[in-house]
Amino acid sequence: MRILVIQPTHYKGPSDRRLHRTRKRSVVNLTLPYLAALTPAEWEVTLVDEQLDEVDFAAAVDLVALTCWTMNSLRAYEIAGRFRERGIPVIMGGPHTFFHAEEASEHCDAVGLGEGESIWPLMLADAAAGRLKKFYRADSLHDLARLPFPRYDLIDLGRYDLFKTYSVQSSRGCPFRCEFCSERMYLGDQYRTRPAGEVVEEIRHTRSKDILFADSNFAGNLPRAMELMEALIPLKVRWSALWSAHLCKNDEFMDLARRSGLLHLNIGMESIDPKTLASMNKKANKVEEYAQILAGLRKRGISYSLNFIFGWDTETESVFAATLKFLMDYKVPAAYFNILTPDKGTPLYDRMLAEGRILDIDAMGRWPGDRCYIRPAHFTPEELERGVRDMYVKFYTYGSMLRRLPPPVTARNIASWVINVSQRKMARAEGMESFDDF
Repeated sequence: MRILVIQPTHYKGPSDRRLHRTRKRSVVNLTLPYLAALTPAEWEVTLVDEQLDEVDFAAAVDLVALTCWTMNSLRAYEIAGRFRERGIPVIMGGPHTFFHAEEASEHCDAVGLGEGESIWPLMLADAAAGRLKKFYRADSLHDLARLPFPRYDLIDLGRYDLFKTYSVQSSRGCPFRCEFCSERMYLGDQYRTRPAGEVVEEIRHTRSKDILFADSNFAGNLPRAMELMEALIPLKVRWSALWSAHLCKNDEFMDLARRSGLLHLNIGMESIDPKTLASMNKKANKVEEYAQILAGLRKRGISYSLNFIFGWDTETESVFAATLKFLMDYKVPAAYFNILTPDKGTPLYDRMLAEGRILDIDAMGRWPGDRCYIRPAHFTPEELERGVRDMYVKFYTYGSMLRRLPPPVTARNIASWVINVSQRKMARAEGMESFDDF
């Protein structure tokens, strides 16, 4: 049996149906090689990352599988339709299909709901026997011990940058309950970790010195995170991860992180306003601790980036200038600015839906770029979109970069410069042309 596993790209916009393409990626795809690792040996597997490669719609295959996020869902449905016209069955899975199962089921022969370890082999067995069901649901959370290593032998590593980074998942879930996050709905109410020794062996398997931990919260279990970091020291790898801001106050933890090779840290700061943090149930973040946290990161020379979400009911237009001043005052190396979007399955979605404040429920999340799909309390949607665009334009001027960033003489400092240049390039690609030097 032959299976074609595709990660679709996305369209450039609602009025621009060209496909988003890149010549190379910097981070090696994890989803496709991992699904290949879960596939029984009797299947012949072909992997296609459509952002890099064309889909062969004439391929001689017995089954097509599509990984589906909301942004690539429309393209996934188009691909599915092309293969089903040829009589080839199509199966789908991923975050979008989990929350939009009925919609997805209209475009494929079977929908996988939840983690793939328990349902993927069953879906393949039923496909081989010609008895696919409409839905396959993972009824329990999977034990993260003894997971197979991704099949990197099935992808063309030449399509990635020379200094490519490999994604490794060391945990699933998050111990927190932020109003905007769908993580707990999709990955379960329990924070789970892989054995540290198995994570280390997977890193060795990549033969790479550059690792990105694809965890929603690398340090949701602090003792286990420290155990893993100790085990990383002999590997001499450069690694990046995301964890909660309050952990940066723990000197022992942060010193170990740096000693074990932490290259870049991403932090979900979300807001500099206590009322806004309280409204999103971001209880772990304390604004009064931000100065200590950022000073500790700078003292250790750690490259870091902060995530922000704008559009909360507690915010007015003054939030943009205040946030920009905060970032410049503390010489924050990098930041990502997002518009509040109520993903299905979250308390935020339920609240916004009940209040009648979702403007276009069908389009929400389908398109790239910063688009407002809600009716904010103290902005118009256009004002919110403009405010976020202006944050990118002002934060990523060359003048701002020179004032914020240390000289690019270490790997960590170079990482900060690379992020800034790439974010500036991405913002310009989204049409944010008027970069004023300030």
